[in-house]
Amino acid sequence: MSDFESLLNSQEEIKVGDVVEGVVEQIDDSNKQLIVSLPGGLQGTVPVQELSVEPIENIKDVVSLGDKLDLVVYQEVRGNSQDDGIAFILSKNRLVARAAWEELQGKEGEIIHVKILKAVKGGLSVSVNGLRGFIPASLVEDHFVSDFSDYAGKECDVKIIEVNPAANRLILSHRAVLEEQKSALKTKIFENLHESDVVEGVVARITDFGAFINLGGVDGLVHVSQLAHYRVVKPSDLLAVGESVKAKILNIDHERERISLSIKALIPSPWDDIEEKVPIGAVLEGTVKRITDFGAFIEILPNVEGLVHISQISYDHISHPQEKLSEGEKVQVQVLELNPEAHRIALSIKALLEKPADFVENLEDEEDIDI
Repeated sequence: MSDFESLLNSQEEIKVGDVVEGVVEQIDDSNKQLIVSLPGGLQGTVPVQELSVEPIENIKDVVSLGDKLDLVVYQEVRGNSQDDGIAFILSKNRLVARAAWEELQGKEGEIIHVKILKAVKGGLSVSVNGLRGFIPASLVEDHFVSDFSDYAGKECDVKIIEVNPAANRLILSHRAVLEEQKSALKTKIFENLHESDVVEGVVARITDFGAFINLGGVDGLVHVSQLAHYRVVKPSDLLAVGESVKAKILNIDHERERISLSIKALIPSPWDDIEEKVPIGAVLEGTVKRITDFGAFIEILPNVEGLVHISQISYDHISHPQEKLSEGEKVQVQVLELNPEAHRIALSIKALLEKPADFVENLEDEEDIDI
């Protein structure tokens, strides 16, 4: 057998799909490739993009002359004549990828650590043990992100959604990891919270019906009625997003994962010891706050109002309180009755007035004062 026939036979021992060891003989910077020697005295080339899934700026930073590399043959190029022989194109990436695909088979649902390579159309390209994985934009975060340009180079945990070697599809989700972490954190927080606990949090959102307080992973609601001991029209008048507040837990609904909070429960009520502050018979100065068909509400202490029934405004017969009173007016009143539990006080202006000599009591006009 001639030397040429021996060489030809040795060449045929290497074919596409074979794994071979290549020794780096030349680093061709101009063509961005390596020239490697193969078993049987053969040579092959390794394009720079087949050395790593991550971008390579300088080949010499990755390999050196004499390095031994495990490679897979992915292309065979025959010359135009017998003298040209056979050329082999090899890849380190594809060998690594082959092992990586085998390692990932059946692992949908598992969590792995990846490095983000770059932002691409529709999401992020990541490196997974030599493979290129894809995180769709909707699965990157648990909130909307408009610009992914600053994600390159970062590392994160992701859940494996789809492994499809045939289609070269590896779909991952960082959002799923975040959601699981939040769920675990929420469960732990709920286990450690109890009714009547005093907690501290940050105002996360404000609505017309109250404010949501972030308690470090879960939100609790302070209803508008629990913000203060007086009537609050706009919660935003009292609180601001980002503000730190303390509140008392009123109720925990574990099934619906809802927490009811109260800020006013931690604030001394103006009704505390009200019987000592405004005893029955006391004469006080107050301000007319509201006028209704049946009487007028008078503020006698900060955030404490009492009712002067229409029958207790004047000895004169009147059809509406506005005939004698106007909002903002200062008046002298006497305390007739107290109901601290219901936060109600019955007041009288008439009791401080001199009864006219010709006054005749009309019991039909004197309605019972329900406090």
